[in-house]
Amino acid sequence: MVDRTTSLLGSESVDYGVLIPLDAYFDDLDPYGMLHNGRYTVMVERAWNMYAFSLGFGASEEAMPTHYVVKAVTIVFDLPVTGNGEIAVHLWTERVGRTSATTGFRVCSRDGSSTYAHGTRTIVNVSGETMRPTEWSEDHRAGFDRIQGPEA
Repeated sequence: MVDRTTSLLGSESVDYGVLIPLDAYFDDLDPYGMLHNGRYTVMVERAWNMYAFSLGFGASEEAMPTHYVVKAVTIVFDLPVTGNGEIAVHLWTERVGRTSATTGFRVCSRDGSSTYAHGTRTIVNVSGETMRPTEWSEDHRAGFDRIQGPEA
């Protein structure tokens, strides 16, 4: 039986991970009216923030503090997003280590049927005091586990 995870703000669902609806605005576009290549990773970061906020991370420093740095991002552009409007970002967990995590993403149509770009993002959890790598908390691990991808 497939566990279908529902999107945070919409009615669409995906077979794994979570689908986060977003909007592309006029100022996200390049001179040709397409989503600028640099904005794709911004959309992925916005989607991760929305997912983290839905779990209570970032709501307050005391509640569940989160400090991480991005180690690597890979992205492949499949189709252009033309014009402003509704899009989505599909997120999932690929691998969680002791202090790092690699996650997958797709920038896609709102219903998830068309993929505009896909890739991975690796982050390292760091101490807010020392900025050195530190182990993930059980709450963080639970958040990653909730959206495991097919290869996790």
